[in-house]
Amino acid sequence: MAKATHSPEPSGADTLLKLIASSSTLEFDSEREGVWIEVIRKMDEVYSDLLRYEVDLESKNAELEEAQAFVTNVIESVSDILVVCDARGTVQQANSAFQQTSGLALAEIAGRNIADMIDFDHRTKLPPLLAPRSGTEVVDGELRFRATGGSSDLFAINSSPRHDHRGRFIGVVLTGRPIGELRRAYEALHKAHRELQRAQRQLVEQEKMASLGRLVAGVAHELNNPISFVYGNVHTLMRYRTSLVGYLDAIHEQPVGDDIAALRSDLRIDAILDDFGPLIEGTLEGAVRISEIVKNLRRLSFSKLGEVERVNIERLINTAVLWAGRTKQHRVDIQIEVEPDLWISGNEGQLHQVIVNLVENAIDAMRVTELPRLLVGAARQGGEIAFRITDNGPGIDKDHLSHIFEPFFTTKRVGEGTGLGLWISYGIVREHGGELSATNEPQGGATFAFALPAA
Repeated sequence: MAKATHSPEPSGADTLLKLIASSSTLEFDSEREGVWIEVIRKMDEVYSDLLRYEVDLESKNAELEEAQAFVTNVIESVSDILVVCDARGTVQQANSAFQQTSGLALAEIAGRNIADMIDFDHRTKLPPLLAPRSGTEVVDGELRFRATGGSSDLFAINSSPRHDHRGRFIGVVLTGRPIGELRRAYEALHKAHRELQRAQRQLVEQEKMASLGRLVAGVAHELNNPISFVYGNVHTLMRYRTSLVGYLDAIHEQPVGDDIAALRSDLRIDAILDDFGPLIEGTLEGAVRISEIVKNLRRLSFSKLGEVERVNIERLINTAVLWAGRTKQHRVDIQIEVEPDLWISGNEGQLHQVIVNLVENAIDAMRVTELPRLLVGAARQGGEIAFRITDNGPGIDKDHLSHIFEPFFTTKRVGEGTGLGLWISYGIVREHGGELSATNEPQGGATFAFALPAA
């Protein structure tokens, strides 16, 4: 079966040419005038079509230029950098933000590979951003560009794929914004958040300590009553002892019978009289120490500095070291180095407790030391009196140095320490105008030191 053919309709120009060709073969007859009229009419139609096409073309061109100007204006108005690359990474277009970042003009950027404008250390991060991909998958990354005089800030980059009308991958569009300021702002916010959390914890701990202080202060107040009984009874026993000894001495000066002498020997009256003194003195010393402990417990209520008096440093240290040494079973070589005639103003009982506490802690720390040595010294430094207690023990663990003055922190075994001694000592020294500190010695051991204003 033959296929049907369709001839296209002749255009105005084709008709015009045919008319002109046919007119040349026509004789000058009566139809010549009509042919030329038809030619002229066709020429007018062609001219009209040309004019219309020109107008349409100019209109489309104007619209295209307007659209291009709009797109260019939008791209230039974007504050983020924008770079258009082909599939090989060659830059085809870049906005003014990228030009300012790189310090190059568009003529210097176009045609160059984007890798040449990236900091050397960040070039390994570029391939994933330029990798071919289908659809509208966006890849994120971070790049630092090379700039005039150095490197630019770090940019957060988004890579969007480009495709032609057939759907083939032809390149990417890279957009990004600097994250240095954003990151610094985030770090500042994070730091402020940590400070806020720390302040909150401190407030909670302060409230806990205030509550604990009120509780312990109440307990200490209750303990004062039985302690006062012990004080009163001990002083009464001392008076009774004096009277009994005087009475018995008066009796024994007179001749006595053998029965009384034997009874005195059987009842060990002389030994009892000899023990009376040490027993009463030991009881009184224990009561004094309990009283001092109660006073220190009452300090948990954050009471102010008590009675102020002139304190002789040499006598204070000698007495405190003697007391501290008597409570320990293992022998320690204690050396006291105190300059003569040192005086400060303060509460002698509280300062005595500080020295006792520091000396006892140092002795406890040297339990396993082969030749334990302890140096307790005081010397004048300008207008202050500097105290130091140095041992040759194992020293203080680095992780503990920042916590040893916290209440209830202790490295001793359960039942050996409450964790309040150093905290109370720290508070006493602060109330007297000093600052208690702890350091490790290079050759081993630890030193606790503080300085107080001289009287």
